[in-house]
Amino acid sequence: MVPTPALTADQVSARLHELTVIDVRTPGEYALGHLPGAHNIPLDHLDAALPALRTAADRGELLVVCASGTRSATACRRLADQGVTAATLTGGTTAWTRLGHDIHRPAGTRAPWAMDRQVRLAAGSLVLTGLIAGRRRSAARWLSAGVAGGLVFSALTNTCGMASILARLPYNRPRTADLDATLAALTG
Repeated sequence: MVPTPALTADQVSARLHELTVIDVRTPGEYALGHLPGAHNIPLDHLDAALPALRTAADRGELLVVCASGTRSATACRRLADQGVTAATLTGGTTAWTRLGHDIHRPAGTRAPWAMDRQVRLAAGSLVLTGLIAGRRRSAARWLSAGVAGGLVFSALTNTCGMASILARLPYNRPRTADLDATLAALTG
C-alpha cells in the first residue's frame, strides 16, 4: 500500500491558493469552521462525488481535510484506489487552527455540535442510562458495558461506529442542493 501524501498546516497555508480543498467532515462540522475555499463532501458521499473529484484532480492538486486527519487519510486511500491522487492535511483542521491559520465560518449559520462532542454526549448518556436503569434491572448494566467496549474498540482501531451512526442524523447530513452545488463547482 502506497502511503498517503501529507502536508503540514504551514505547507498548506503557503499553497492554499493552488489547492482544491475537500473537507470530508459532516456538514455540521464544516459549518463550525473550515479552511478558506474548502468544498464540503462528507466521507460517506465520496463515492458519489468521484467523477467531480477526478475532474478537479485533473486540473490541479487535491487536498483532503477533516478534524484530525483520520477521515481525510481514509478518503485519500479510497481515492487512490480509484486512481485519484490527493494529499491529506496532517492534524486536520485542529492543527490548522492551533497554528493560528484562518478558518471560514459562514455568517448566520447555526451549526450543530462537532462530531466528537456529539459522540461524548451520546456515549455518556447511554452509560449513565445503563447504570441508573441497572439499579432496578441488573441486565440494563450491559448497555454501559457495551458502550465501554465500543469505546475501547474505537480507540484500538481509530474508527468510530457511533460517529458513523450520528453522521446519518438529519442535522449532520448535507442538503442535496448543497452537495449538488459543490459537485458542480468542482466540475465547472
